[in-house]
Amino acid sequence: MDALLLRSLLFATAALALVLLVRRPLRRVFGAGPAFTLWLLPLLAMALPGLPDLPARWSVLPAIRVLPEAIAAAGVAPDAAVDTPWLRGLWLLGAAAMLLRLAAHYLRLRRHSRPLPAAMAAHLQHGLDLRRLRLHPAGPAVLWAPRSLVLLPADFLERFDAAERRHVLRHELAHLRRGDALWSLVAELAFALLWFHPLAWLARPRFRLDQELACDERVLRDAPRDAAGYAHTLLHSVGLSPMPALIPWLAEPQLKERLTMIQRHRPGALRRRLGYAALAALMAGGVCVAQAATQDQAAVSDLTYNSNLQPHYPAAAIKAGEQGTVLLKVQVFADGSVGTITYDPEHSTTTSADLIAAATDAARQWHFSPELKNGKPVVGYVRVPVKFDVYPLPAPPGQGEVEKQNSKQKKAA
Repeated sequence: MDALLLRSLLFATAALALVLLVRRPLRRVFGAGPAFTLWLLPLLAMALPGLPDLPARWSVLPAIRVLPEAIAAAGVAPDAAVDTPWLRGLWLLGAAAMLLRLAAHYLRLRRHSRPLPAAMAAHLQHGLDLRRLRLHPAGPAVLWAPRSLVLLPADFLERFDAAERRHVLRHELAHLRRGDALWSLVAELAFALLWFHPLAWLARPRFRLDQELACDERVLRDAPRDAAGYAHTLLHSVGLSPMPALIPWLAEPQLKERLTMIQRHRPGALRRRLGYAALAALMAGGVCVAQAATQDQAAVSDLTYNSNLQPHYPAAAIKAGEQGTVLLKVQVFADGSVGTITYDPEHSTTTSADLIAAATDAARQWHFSPELKNGKPVVGYVRVPVKFDVYPLPAPPGQGEVEKQNSKQKKAA
């Protein structure tokens, strides 16, 4: 797969693991709001490879090993890199299927919703925007839309008394004010891209739980005296199975955690602000560290193309027993083609003109994935070690002395 996709996957995996490890301790220390904000970290991690890079540095590619043709044909050479384009196709097919499933589920929910009857609207609290209320069997819930909707069941007035209806509606309206419908949509899109990832399946229900806990905390922060009634309403509600495209009032696995949070002492404003500040510092630091860690891989060799253009081991060098590493400094243009190529004597282990020429001739035909700046390809530079090995097996007795003598003669000349 492309290096950009692999880097994005690596960052997302690390971020998901971190969130799953620290979400509970963070919630106890700073509250449910900062703990839910922590879920921004995987989204940021997925986007990191496309963010602007730090100032360019030389990147060092893996060494290319060159053997005499007779030895390479016998199978002594290391395994060649294997391109797996079918993995990219499989990933795209799975992501497309997940997105189609999400769209179909959303359209089905919209089709089954209908306007709120006037008789029901008359019994609800004043000040509600009735245009955002709909009847639906899956309610109470919030449905994503360009303008998110609150879904209510047909028996809403019979199922809940006046106080309970107030708690339910305040909770759903808090979801709207917090923009939870949008964040849930973004999370579902990210999950569709990571459909194959075990941590994504593990994180999905925990994201939903943390979202509900943050919403509960927001409601009770505005009305702390309603905690007992709020818990009573939850306790006597019917849980729904988690569904994509929908934020239900109560999902089946969430009741215990939400009741525990209501009973526990909630952090004050100062600790919440400290939590948000710590998260902002963590995300900013993560961006810098990730960019620094990936800077050495800014330009990447096109292994599929370059594997067919390996350097040729010169016959004269084989006869003379010449071997060693030739380090080339290669300029990579924005289209991936090669510019100037220079030999680095300081970091090379051979001065053989034949080996240097062979490595340089091959490098002129190579292709690279260029360095990116602000998402655009730019001119970059790479160091490419080319290791010529005429004796991949232990050298014959006395061969080491012959090599030293040849080296001394070349330097004297």
